[in-house]
Amino acid sequence: MNARATSLGGVLAVLVCGGSAQASVTQEHTLRPYPVRAQPGETLRQALNAATPITVNAQRFHGHTRWDVRWTFRWWREASGRCTLTEVTTRLRTEVQLPELRSATPAQQAVFDRYLPALSRHEQGHVQFGRDAALAIDQGIAALPVAPDCATLEREANALGQRQLRDHAEREKQYDRDTRHGASQGVRLE
Repeated sequence: MNARATSLGGVLAVLVCGGSAQASVTQEHTLRPYPVRAQPGETLRQALNAATPITVNAQRFHGHTRWDVRWTFRWWREASGRCTLTEVTTRLRTEVQLPELRSATPAQQAVFDRYLPALSRHEQGHVQFGRDAALAIDQGIAALPVAPDCATLEREANALGQRQLRDHAEREKQYDRDTRHGASQGVRLE
């Protein structure tokens, strides 16, 4: 893709106390705009549909968000063989694709200036699902109790992470159904 990438890094730190492991979430956000050149006589919808590189299940979209959550953890094995978590590190990576209008008539620009903020807000809702998943995984793993052995602890931690990923992915799908992919939030072109 010939879009320029902008990285906005941030750290969301969470310290979970009370006998639990130390935990933190690191977040990396990338905005990946794609160019749109609207021609005179063309509607903004036509220009966006022609320019968008985003196709999901054979359907074209003007904006898209991907998020990925990865986690690692450390543990301490007691002399008895029991295992307890000492540290959890969770990384969230998000990538948002949005249109960037490079040429347009004043009328097309005016429509775009109303459309883009609504589209961006909708995509930030998708980013929030990634943040919520990362926090739930991080805090959930950090709060796991002592396990009879480290293999059990590792299975429990990874199973918890996978459950949270599935749960938040389903919530995100429901968000798109509830908002009709942002239409109820103002992501509409006439």
